[in-house]
Amino acid sequence: MSISNQRMTEYAFLRSLYEDDYFPGHVLDMGKAILLRLCERIEAEQPSDLADLYLLTQAATEEFNLLEEEFDAAGSEIETVAREAIGEDFWFVAQAYGFTDADHEELIGNRNW
Repeated sequence: MSISNQRMTEYAFLRSLYEDDYFPGHVLDMGKAILLRLCERIEAEQPSDLADLYLLTQAATEEFNLLEEEFDAAGSEIETVAREAIGEDFWFVAQAYGFTDADHEELIGNRNW
């Protein structure tokens, strides 16, 4: 499935992290794929309220929780800068799909990072 939301097709996920050599590109590519799958799921399932959206974002957050091992193996980690960048991208996704009242922390409330 391709993403139809133009804001999301033009958005540079994890841009600030790609610009920092501390974060390995191949692991960031996995993170970007998680966020793109989140967009695809939102478009396919069309959550009707915040509770439904949070189920989708928290499933994607679980994927990021697992990705932390990949960061570690590559000599990196999901630290403060990465946490903020990832969280901002989740928030941007929510905004782009019309969930302007989404709680920034609730979107990624089950994170381990």
